[in-house]
Amino acid sequence: MAHVTLHGSPIDVAGKLPQVGAEAPAFKLTNKDLADVGLDAFAGKRKVLNIVPSLDTPTCAKSTRHFNADAAKMHNTVVLVISADLPFAASRFCSTEGLNNVVTLSTFRHPDFMEAYGVKITSGPLAGITARAVVVLDEHDKVLHAELVPEIGDEPNYAAALAAL
Repeated sequence: MAHVTLHGSPIDVAGKLPQVGAEAPAFKLTNKDLADVGLDAFAGKRKVLNIVPSLDTPTCAKSTRHFNADAAKMHNTVVLVISADLPFAASRFCSTEGLNNVVTLSTFRHPDFMEAYGVKITSGPLAGITARAVVVLDEHDKVLHAELVPEIGDEPNYAAALAAL
């Protein structure tokens, strides 16, 4: 079990973050149209998995804006914003913000993703949703970069994630 903090207080996180060089675990998540989408739907593309607790928080919103602007400019790359938010809310956020270069996916029907990717918060006030993490995959779903952000309120290391692409 991993540990992160929320405002300095320890929080338990279940599962194991995929390791660099490993094949990413397959998953199913729910998109804005309420369709279940798997990792295989993005086959042949490089992927940035921006895993956030909720787009309804300032840090999550900021990281989504950042990856929308930067990674979306990169060739053959898709940014997947994964949260526990309902698909309607995530879609509304992106529409309101004018974010057209990210794909929102929800864990609400597929909580198994959280443990498979080592981001399932199991203690504290955010128990049941994801910790903040970034996982970058190549075209064949090999992990190029993986970061579990130690303090939930902090932003990920954008430069390291984008450099991995």
